[in-house]
Amino acid sequence: MTTKALILTGFGINCDIETAHAFKIAGAEAERVHINDLINGARKLSDFHILAFPGGFSFGDDIASGKVLANMIKYNLGDQIQEFIDSGKLIFGICNGFQAMVKMGLLPAFDGDYGTQDVTLTFNDSGRFEDRWVYLKANTRSNCIFTKGIENIFLPVRHGEGKFVVKGPQVLSRLKKGGHIVFQYTDSVGKNPGYPENPNGSIENIAAICDETGRVFGMMPHPEAFQHRTNHPGWTREELPEEGAGIAIFRNAVEHMKENL
Repeated sequence: MTTKALILTGFGINCDIETAHAFKIAGAEAERVHINDLINGARKLSDFHILAFPGGFSFGDDIASGKVLANMIKYNLGDQIQEFIDSGKLIFGICNGFQAMVKMGLLPAFDGDYGTQDVTLTFNDSGRFEDRWVYLKANTRSNCIFTKGIENIFLPVRHGEGKFVVKGPQVLSRLKKGGHIVFQYTDSVGKNPGYPENPNGSIENIAAICDETGRVFGMMPHPEAFQHRTNHPGWTREELPEEGAGIAIFRNAVEHMKENL
């Protein structure tokens, strides 16, 4: 069977086309679906294997980035999403999608609780929108499906509210012990960075987390923005593979579902 990916769109989400294309390169059948079509039942989430919340500026970042979208999804589609997760399928959020996921409680989902918010993403320490490329190191202790075989990756960020914060030290301890931390910002030689390598001031340089199963994953940097070597800022000066490094994240998801359909 073909892996089917649903890429959510509507109300200010604006990275849906790139995200769909990345899934297609990775071998999935990708379809952009408006959130209203899921809410009114015109389309069924159960018909798909992967759900993607793309980046963008949903609802103009009113209240806080991703908050309105989070409430819209949680209170209209919460039961469907829980069934989606329980059936072994994958959920992936990027930037604004990640913001929505943490605010509806889909991440980190301690003890399988996908409805309680324990972390958030808030205003960058710089007080401004950050648009730059960053180095990331993967946590080899994480069982995240999406990052299998990835140790380091170079990707762009573009956000105003990307600072990862937690409720308290107990939450941070659980994130570490449970392997929830997937990517951390680093500098070019793999050391703990300051600004601007950590573009937002995230605690412990956290850039991405997953749930305990490794099947629900969110990240601030944009892998869908590095699909081809010409996306890389140094493509005219460096010898790079034709395929951008970001596609590996999508391919891991697609291959996992092919093996588990």
